[in-house]
Parts: sequence; structure tokens; C-alpha cells
Amino acid sequence: MAENSRDRGGVHVTNTGGNVTIGDNNTVTSTVNGTQPARDARQEELLQAIRRLRADLEGVVPTEQTTALDAELSDAEDEIEGTGRAGTGRLTALRRALRDAGAVTGILASGVAVGQAVGALLGG
Repeated sequence: MAENSRDRGGVHVTNTGGNVTIGDNNTVTSTVNGTQPARDARQEELLQAIRRLRADLEGVVPTEQTTALDAELSDAEDEIEGTGRAGTGRLTALRRALRDAGAVTGILASGVAVGQAVGALLGG
């Protein structure tokens, strides 16, 4: 009778639904099939401006307004990456957060760029 791997005290992993590695010096490669949602040029411009502004905000002293703005920027970035676009509600919230943090965003070129991109998408 052949020895069963279960009888040797081996490790058994089943139904992982993902990647598994056991032991030292392993490499795991994950391939995701599918494509990112298509973004139009204005949404892509907004996404890039959001990323620049978030990076610039790391260099300012945080306030309640800049913290709230960064949260809105993060949500908008996630929405654009996930669905291909920021919806009207998200853009409106972002515009409000930009206005509330105006003392900081008004002096940052990246803040002005986000404001302009949001205005273009909201129609003014």
C-alpha cells in the first residue's frame, strides 16, 4: 500500500481562493484578469490632479479642513479607479471640501488644478 501524503505529516491547503506560499524563499505571482474601467480624459486629468494635491498636502500642517479634504480626495481617487469616473455627488463633496480648505488649496497649484477639473466636470 502506497504511503499517503497525509500520513507523512505534510501540509495540506485546499480551497484557498488566492495565493499561498509556505516555507522560506518563495515567490508568489498573482495575475488578475480583466481591465480597469475606461476613463475619459477629464476624469484622468482629475485623477492626476488629485494625486498631486494629496502629495502636496503631506507638506502642510494638518488642520481639520485639510484632513477632511484629504479624505474626500482619497474617496474620489478610489471611485475613479474603481468605476472609471467620479459621480456628481462625489464631485460636489470634493468641491465643498476644496472650498472649506481654501486657505491652503488656494496657494497650491495642485489645489487650483483639482478645483478647475472638478468645475469642468460639474459644468462650471
